[in-house]
Amino acid sequence: MKAAERWFAMAGVVILSMVAVAGFAVAIYAAWLFHDLPDAGELAEYRPPVATRVFGWDGTLIGEFSTERRIFVPYDEIPPVVAQAFLAAEDRNFFHHGGIDVGGLGRAMAKNVLNFVRGRRLEGGSTITQQVAKNIMLTNQATVGRKLKEAILARRLEATLDKRQILELYLNEIFLGYRSYGVASAAFNYFGKPLDRLTLAEAAYLAALPKGPSNYHPIKNKQRALERRNWILGQMAEAGSITRAQAEAAMREDLVVQLAPQRARYRDADFFVEEVRRRAIGLFGHRRVTEGGYYLRTTLDSRMQTAARIALMDGLEAYDRRHGWRGAWGNVVIQPGWEKEAAKKAKPAERRTWVAAAVLTPGGAIQLAQGGAGQLVGEDVSWANAGKGLKRGDLIFVEPAANGGGYRLRQIPAVNGALVALDPNTGRVMAMVGGYSFSLSNFNRATQANRQPGSTFKPFVYATALEDKFTPASIILDAPIRFGNWSPENYSHRYYGPSRIRTGLELSRNVMTVRLAQQVGMNRIAENAIRYGIVKHMEPQLAMALGAGETTPFKLTAAYSIFPNGGRRVTPHLIELVEDRTGDVIYRADSRRCLTCGRGFAGAESPRLRPDGEQVLDPVVAYEITSMLEGVVQRGTGTAARVLNRPVAGKTGTTNEYRSAWFVGFTPDLVVGVFVGFDDNRSLGSGEAGAVTAVPIFVNFMQQAVGRQAPKPFRKPKQAKYVMVGGIEEAFRPGTEPRGPIGPARPSSSSAGAAVQGPRPYNEVWRDGRVSGAANAADASRGPPPPAN
Repeated sequence: MKAAERWFAMAGVVILSMVAVAGFAVAIYAAWLFHDLPDAGELAEYRPPVATRVFGWDGTLIGEFSTERRIFVPYDEIPPVVAQAFLAAEDRNFFHHGGIDVGGLGRAMAKNVLNFVRGRRLEGGSTITQQVAKNIMLTNQATVGRKLKEAILARRLEATLDKRQILELYLNEIFLGYRSYGVASAAFNYFGKPLDRLTLAEAAYLAALPKGPSNYHPIKNKQRALERRNWILGQMAEAGSITRAQAEAAMREDLVVQLAPQRARYRDADFFVEEVRRRAIGLFGHRRVTEGGYYLRTTLDSRMQTAARIALMDGLEAYDRRHGWRGAWGNVVIQPGWEKEAAKKAKPAERRTWVAAAVLTPGGAIQLAQGGAGQLVGEDVSWANAGKGLKRGDLIFVEPAANGGGYRLRQIPAVNGALVALDPNTGRVMAMVGGYSFSLSNFNRATQANRQPGSTFKPFVYATALEDKFTPASIILDAPIRFGNWSPENYSHRYYGPSRIRTGLELSRNVMTVRLAQQVGMNRIAENAIRYGIVKHMEPQLAMALGAGETTPFKLTAAYSIFPNGGRRVTPHLIELVEDRTGDVIYRADSRRCLTCGRGFAGAESPRLRPDGEQVLDPVVAYEITSMLEGVVQRGTGTAARVLNRPVAGKTGTTNEYRSAWFVGFTPDLVVGVFVGFDDNRSLGSGEAGAVTAVPIFVNFMQQAVGRQAPKPFRKPKQAKYVMVGGIEEAFRPGTEPRGPIGPARPSSSSAGAAVQGPRPYNEVWRDGRVSGAANAADASRGPPPPAN
């Protein structure tokens, strides 16, 4: 008996020891499991990563910057039908449990018995509160430990946040496929509409996605998606959120989504938006831009931007057409399956309706990769055969002819270019296109291509001279001139003797420009080029006066603003205003202050802000150059722009060997720069000057940009003195004007003869009829070969 008692006593000790050890082990496991459990109170201040949305000046959504595509929507702005759909699908008892739904957990466990037997994924039975805890504060590991943490955090969340806050977090945080985080982003990505415009059927479909977006993909698994959507509609009717009739009507709707998620419907501003992204990151940093949920308003005018894209693409294609068919972009054996091979090789430009096709005969019979056959129009067959020709199996791009008869042959231009349009009074960049196609090349030629500006630099030489001792009445000798081994020539290879300064700029006379630069001094011209923002550095060499330096279309176009705006250097900018997710302004491009704007109205004149920008050029000189550049359009190298039938000024530019073609033109309220050239800087071909290649692009853009606006004259400075010179009204700075009207320039017989027969001394420059003194010989350094025009 005593032995039995001792045995029971020893067994009891062992059992108690084992219990103690087990309890200790459980305690250690619990301590290890929960040592890093997040603080649920942190969620009270939690702000999920939200996309920065980018808008044009007119409110058009043009882009989005994000690591996760999320648009945060407060609970009060979430349509009830959306919230009800998710509650019906995920957690019908959400407003009645304390974070853990015991009944729902029991049902999930019962289902899991069958799921385990069938080899299916086990259900978690998690409430929305538990899902918030998991999605934001835990990992996706399917372990018992994670589920325990999830349950504890759910209870803490319920004690920290109210139900509305928890549901708001859930609906904004959850991943719903199609690159969508949160319901608002999903509404745009799937259906292309804001959350408050979703139909009942669309809201129910979004509620189907938390179980697995790929399982209910609207295209790949459409039938399963419809079944899940309809089940949710039935659950909503059962819960009383909607009527049975509403549910049945929604069930009859088809599931129609966008083929792919889109950040913005407006797609003409790829180069512009990418430049905005770079500048925004420079201002705020990458993380704040991609996760901060900023509202970013740009300077872009969507109508002008579309016109700019079309004008540049059409102009580059027109140039490309002039230079012949370069051949097919691929070749295949015409046999079953060739269409797939063609699809892999095809890289058409965006915003074009071109389709891939294969040539069947040299006579232009084709087979479309998308199905069907056709015939190239005769004109294009002749054009192609004059170039590389057509042969069977050639892969080409075609487009239906406008009249419906056959197909037009298309090819992607090898040449490229840029167009920049900005407001000269504020610096707002209203349109910018950096190349033919962003998808084919995202190199932005507007802001990144440094090229010689050619004769488009000349107005700044003349402006420097007019701020010195020259006037619109000054006469300059147009005759051969030589500096060592360098002898600049006019584009026409002819010389015209003594001519007024206006003629030199209107007709782009190289020799007159060099003589003028020599007299003024290249040091001053280089200083002004830096001051106007054209370049950061310029060697003081005479060749620079003809545009031998390098700049970008963006900088050059911005510099031209000083002429129509009265001599002020404004800062060209693409970002106008930035607000954080709470609506506070964190950046504004216009830093001017209005000291009287907040006062009440007492009948006095409205407050006026001072004009923006630094005064870098005399307002009268700015108008003198503007008037001369109007003459370029009326009588000079830019006469093709006269078709605009409004006051327009501008300057063409053509660099050496026709490597680049330019035109920078402007009206009182818009400056537009056009550049055309190959990326490898090879020649555009003989005769492809700025007047031929760039001006038509400018004209096509301006017809759309300002065609509906009433013509507006350039603003004349009140302080200027106006005198007729050679039949043209010229502006003079006070004290420099002639005593009366001056007739046409009449050079003496000796000077005229010298101008025709041979070179004269380099110091022959007239100011109001007087021969100038010698210039500083040090300014005559040759420098690099200058542009041609």
